[in-house]
Amino acid sequence: MTQNWGMTIPFFDRSLAESKDVIAGLPDLGYTDIWSAEVNGTDAFVPLALAAEWARGARLGTAIVPVFTRGPGLLAQSAATLADLAPGRFVLGIGSSSPAIVERWNAVEFGKPYARTRDTLRFLRKALAGEKVSERYETFEVKGFKLERAPKEAPKIVLAALRPRMLHLAAAEADGAITNWLSPEDVRRVRAEIGSSTELIARIFVCVSEDADKVREMGRWMLASYLTVPAYAAFHDWLGRAEVLRPMHEAWAAGDRQAALKAIPDEVVDALIVHGDAATCKARVREYVDKGLDTPILAPIPGELPVPEAVRALAP
Repeated sequence: MTQNWGMTIPFFDRSLAESKDVIAGLPDLGYTDIWSAEVNGTDAFVPLALAAEWARGARLGTAIVPVFTRGPGLLAQSAATLADLAPGRFVLGIGSSSPAIVERWNAVEFGKPYARTRDTLRFLRKALAGEKVSERYETFEVKGFKLERAPKEAPKIVLAALRPRMLHLAAAEADGAITNWLSPEDVRRVRAEIGSSTELIARIFVCVSEDADKVREMGRWMLASYLTVPAYAAFHDWLGRAEVLRPMHEAWAAGDRQAALKAIPDEVVDALIVHGDAATCKARVREYVDKGLDTPILAPIPGELPVPEAVRALAP
């Protein structure tokens, strides 16, 4: 597979409206991919709709769209729109997301996440191919849905997958797997679950800064907000970090956020967040590739360089 080198949009330190020039320059810097996300900032699709025009030629992907927060038909419509705007270069990344995002923020029951992701994948395969779908799945039923305008080329679909069961589904029925918050050494374990022919994609948080103490302080906040989510906690248990992260989980469960942050060891921050000067950061990202990652998606964290400068410095 040709080596990809991706960038996350929007950027941490500026709005989408302020990012046009930086996004437009990504292909000339050597970035092959532009990926969005969807948490509590921008939605996943609008940034890519703009990037389809601003950065022609780049592959565009969502990493990820939750399968609970849109109905199946609306999700197919959004994907079809992007596939029409960027023929052959849009990848739809979907996943279960988390109880906080699904239930607390969007008032939707977070039930049977594996089954809902599987069912949504199977529905989208048919819908994006232009088929009329009338089918009862385990987690929902669709009656007579057909896209008014199916894309000429159906987009690839990749799954957010952290542990073996979802990784196996991604390998068996999707076009790739997306993962997050892992070290280069962790890539081998994830790769072993999906085989060599399935594309493996990962978002990698990068801070171009030689102030390691400052990066670690900021990194602990980021890690605590993710690794206390049940799916990520189970992921890192599976990766072998159960004992080293136990003090953090115990302090977090007791409501002592400061103790939880202090309990995250330096070596865990250093394993999961890339930092150092630009050359060191790029070399670290290439370690992920050497261990079996096909598509690194860089997410620059503001450090000693403003994000536009970091984007240039991290270019392949």
